[in-house]
Amino acid sequence: MTTAFLVDSHCHLDFPDFEGEQADLIARAAEAGVTRMVTICTRLRLEPQVRAMAEAHAPVFYAAGTHPMSAAEEPLATVDELVALAEHPKFVGIGETGLDYHYTAKSKDIQQQSLRIHIEAARRTGLPLIIHARAADEDMARILAEEHAAGAYSCVMHCFSSGRALAEAALDLGFYLSMSGIAAFPKSGELREIFAMAPRDRILVETDSPYLAPPPHRGKRNEPAYVAHTARVGAEAMGMEFEEFARQTTANFDRLFTRAATPGAAQDAPATASGRG
Repeated sequence: MTTAFLVDSHCHLDFPDFEGEQADLIARAAEAGVTRMVTICTRLRLEPQVRAMAEAHAPVFYAAGTHPMSAAEEPLATVDELVALAEHPKFVGIGETGLDYHYTAKSKDIQQQSLRIHIEAARRTGLPLIIHARAADEDMARILAEEHAAGAYSCVMHCFSSGRALAEAALDLGFYLSMSGIAAFPKSGELREIFAMAPRDRILVETDSPYLAPPPHRGKRNEPAYVAHTARVGAEAMGMEFEEFARQTTANFDRLFTRAATPGAAQDAPATASGRG
């Protein structure tokens, strides 16, 4: 029997929902075939405790940035600050950053300023940018394209649930789309169609736990082990066998998140290559 190994490319193991349970969460993930995970620090002042979590657990890597919904209440990050954090060997990405006009449209100017700072840090470090985008598709597509024209960088559109136009804009820049539990919801057919039209080598899978648990756990606390449920739905949407989807998304992760790649993982396709096909 083939064993399918998966990666949870985006979770939040430091959130209070998981307090004191990290070792058990990681063990349950391993039982489900999830061998690695990236935990995301959303406020830079909390980076030390997220770093410590990655240092304590071999399967855990981490990234850090200022979440757009917190951009107005947290100190503005500097490029130098982010570049310094990136010196840690288990620090694998810049963010999450981005734009969120759904709840925090009033802070859109500072969000955009913060986003551009994070992009420059991604450019300087060579680490992938991790983007949160909600209700800001036009500004997001414009800024990503402007910045990419000024100097290439790699990027993943985390928990992608925006429209087709932003998906195509991101893919045309060589970026990746990450599938969360939202894509597994019964009414997310249009979103599944967007993933199905994307190149197979540009798709990741994630939980965004403790949020957005896929069926059959919808409405409950999410955790890294549940990425397997989303992966099964993703495989069906893309017309792939589950094991093939797992291998493909893991290879994609290794190509983008090079610091977290398994030894010997192929790095043959640059994340900044343009085009969707």
